[in-house]
Amino acid sequence: MKNVTANEIKNLIQIFDDSEWQELALQVEDFRIFLSRDPNSAGAPWQSTQTPPAPVASAPAPVPQQPSSVSAVAPAQPTATPKAESAPIPDNYVVVKAPNLGIFYRSPKPGAAPYVELGAEVDNETEICLIEVMKLFTPVHAGMRGTVRHICVEDGEMVEFDQPLFYVEPAE
Repeated sequence: MKNVTANEIKNLIQIFDDSEWQELALQVEDFRIFLSRDPNSAGAPWQSTQTPPAPVASAPAPVPQQPSSVSAVAPAQPTATPKAESAPIPDNYVVVKAPNLGIFYRSPKPGAAPYVELGAEVDNETEICLIEVMKLFTPVHAGMRGTVRHICVEDGEMVEFDQPLFYVEPAE
């Protein structure tokens, strides 16, 4: 693994500042960083008397406000402008939201086919996209059985925590 650059650290701090996260602890090989909004924080987990973490990258702690990346759709319009249509999203559709801040990717690697297209049938375990932060990729699953009816963001676009990514029509 390459060394972490100052620019990558700066980007990570910016992402943390723009998020609603309270703390972030990240370890990649021998590089460690701990960020906290709490001045009374006990510090990074590796500074405690507990067993140190394994030397693999750990994902940022999830924000406790939203336990799942799937939630019922409110009657309001999505935050992103629909690509192909401007009609309101039906109330029975379910929105799949970003579990964290990062860059949205529709395919597993550049040039590969997207995970899902409009009209694709999905189930609870169907991987529908990736969200990347500092080279850590979080797969996003549909979390329900249904049909993808709307894709809210463009490939490579920066998304915020809880931002709508897809609208899925539940299966009957």
